[in-house]
Amino acid sequence: MTLPGFPEAAPLAGLAGGVLIGLAAAIMLLVLGRIAGVSGLAAKAVGLGGSGIARGGAWMFIVGLPLGALIVMLASGGIDATFASPIPLAIAGLIVGVGTRLGSGCTSGHGVCGVSRLSARSIAATVTFMATGIATVAILNAFGLEVL
Repeated sequence: MTLPGFPEAAPLAGLAGGVLIGLAAAIMLLVLGRIAGVSGLAAKAVGLGGSGIARGGAWMFIVGLPLGALIVMLASGGIDATFASPIPLAIAGLIVGVGTRLGSGCTSGHGVCGVSRLSARSIAATVTFMATGIATVAILNAFGLEVL
């Protein structure tokens, strides 16, 4: 299903994805007592993190993310994604990595888990990264640059 006037919109797929993310976060919190923050789990997997889940469990979570995407891609017939250049994407990834260290967490930890627990720090972080993303797109559009 797509929305009229929005040929790229897929609200049912977005709803299903959101439910699955929420379910995974809830299971991780209820079963393991751990927030499903990807940056914290990635840090734990490579030996930079401290407490929480065992290193092997962190690796399973991190490996499961792209593996799950691969399964969906294969089951749905593929995903059409193109990038003009990998350089801006790599720079953006590095900036996001720095931001997760400065903000003590990432979008999944703060935006999904922290906001749902009404954490003031997570709400402030989520407002900050959402506002920054909106401002970035507005600036790029003002200069006529394509947003991928």
